[in-house]
Amino acid sequence: MRPRPRPPLPGRGGPGRAGTPGRSGSRRGLAQVRAVGAAHLLAAATAATLLLGACSGSGSDGQTAQTGPVPTSSDQAPPGDGGAPTTGDGGPTTGDGAPTSGDATTSTTGPQAPTPDQPAAPPSGEDGIGLPGEEELAAAREDVAALPDRQLAGQLVVAAYAGTDPGSAAQLVSDHHLAGVITLGANVPVPVDERVPDLIALTAAVQEAVAADGRDWPAFLGIDQEGGPITRVGAPLDHWPAGMALGAARDAGLAEEVARASGEQLRALGYTVVFAPVADVTMGPEDPTIGARSPGSDPAVVAETAVAQVRGFSGAGILPVAKHFPGHGTIPADSHLGAARQTADLAVLGERDLVPFRAVVDAGGPAIMPGHIVVEALDPERPATVSHEVLTGLLREDLGFTGLVVTDALNMGAITQSGGHPAVEALRAGADVLLMPPDPVASIDAIVFALEDGTLQREDLEESAARTVALLRHQQQVPAPDLSVIGSRRDLSVRAATAGITQLSGTCGERLVGDSITIEGGTESDRANLSAAAQAAGLGTGGGDSVVLVGGTSYQAGGGPGGPGTGSGDVVVATDQPYALADSTATTALVAAYGRDPATMEALVRVLLGEVEAPGVLPTAVGDHPVGSGCG
Repeated sequence: MRPRPRPPLPGRGGPGRAGTPGRSGSRRGLAQVRAVGAAHLLAAATAATLLLGACSGSGSDGQTAQTGPVPTSSDQAPPGDGGAPTTGDGGPTTGDGAPTSGDATTSTTGPQAPTPDQPAAPPSGEDGIGLPGEEELAAAREDVAALPDRQLAGQLVVAAYAGTDPGSAAQLVSDHHLAGVITLGANVPVPVDERVPDLIALTAAVQEAVAADGRDWPAFLGIDQEGGPITRVGAPLDHWPAGMALGAARDAGLAEEVARASGEQLRALGYTVVFAPVADVTMGPEDPTIGARSPGSDPAVVAETAVAQVRGFSGAGILPVAKHFPGHGTIPADSHLGAARQTADLAVLGERDLVPFRAVVDAGGPAIMPGHIVVEALDPERPATVSHEVLTGLLREDLGFTGLVVTDALNMGAITQSGGHPAVEALRAGADVLLMPPDPVASIDAIVFALEDGTLQREDLEESAARTVALLRHQQQVPAPDLSVIGSRRDLSVRAATAGITQLSGTCGERLVGDSITIEGGTESDRANLSAAAQAAGLGTGGGDSVVLVGGTSYQAGGGPGGPGTGSGDVVVATDQPYALADSTATTALVAAYGRDPATMEALVRVLLGEVEAPGVLPTAVGDHPVGSGCG
């Protein structure tokens, strides 16, 4: 199967690059593979009934541990506070706590890292940041070539698991030879003092399961820890600003520093892969899925921020996966729930949505996640995840990407409704790693059947497995840090949040409130966080100038609650997305904060008191305020 002819993308001299590997599978035996997929589709239907629940939510704080079915989405937001570490432990947390179990050890192998003031050098692959060299790939190819078909198929799958028991996750990996697992919000213990030891036990158990299976390479231990609303583990880890705050800061060095610090804390827990950064360009308030997760609507700003984050994560020795190719932020539909169609032509995509992904590829970014997006200009029938034209034609041949393609969750509505067996179809299209199939065992069965009847070719699957093995080995050349890094960078968290604060009206740099404020709007935890930050700075609460928080729980992916809301008062502050400010009125100032966590509220108080002039600029238009507006 070859992609249909298409015009070259803007900025490219021809339709493709010679020598880029593709898939060689035929359509023989698809009826048999689809029959094997019946169990997959049944499981998907069951998962769909849970899609609107909080079982796959982003925050670990205040969330009940899951004891029922496996979570259903890799980045669906909860109906609560968007993952801000504010509830469930008696009140607002500061993100700078320490784990209570001092004798826990990291789950990664190899020597411990230098101390924080002696950072290790980032990996230096032959082909760019985070990419392995040809010798590393050759060694990985030799290793995976020895795997029997069923073990090879398992090595392509990364599954979700239920609850917080490390043993159940490890058993899943052991029984089915899986590459590893993804940790979701429901897998994170609710008590803060249990999180670090329990997650270390999880990652260690999965690593041991992979080693006991005879595989002498790291497990694929993934987590969505983007910052902002998609934060799986809150306190005692530091909480990082959303991508939109980093876009407002317009500081690539700061974005890289934040990603590196976040990556180091994840490595200390034993994780090897982070599903970040978000490289989507947002279309503004019509974007229901990405929102504040995007650095903004300016493709150049998104590109600069995403590349910086890839460098930062890679420097920490964790594999970053840029998402959601070829761009989800300009689609007014949510792929968690059903089909999301990109109707723009290739010229528009090349000048807008593809700009950040091209920049990541050209910088040598190691891994990319496609979104479940139907790109009508290339393949009007199939989501990108299962489209040869998009994954092999556009991503590999046109953009020249040679790294790892990791699917988005294969239990999302847009893919379970696409027909065929998603696992087999994604591999045929050019994917390397299958994330969160509804039924991992049925997916492995389907892959083995497809190998037997020639629908899939073993050499293609070996190449996919080799990419995974080589990248995991390569990234972990940077030693894992010890537990002293956990919660050690709250100063950076506050500094990054401050850099993004954007003031749209009022006099820049002046004090915006008196000696006391009345806090209105927002959620209960929003108000608690701002109150705590104000009191810590000596600013009274309960009377005086009104500070009105608008935006509520604005992240809507997966059908979660949302809506921008509006407000009026002395100072009106938008949490998360800034669009609520377009229809809000303030006697003193309109301010975009892009977050609701304690560090962001501390940064906001500094601006309210006039200690710093709001340095951020709008990364996306808000009403009559164009991109670039602000005191910065």
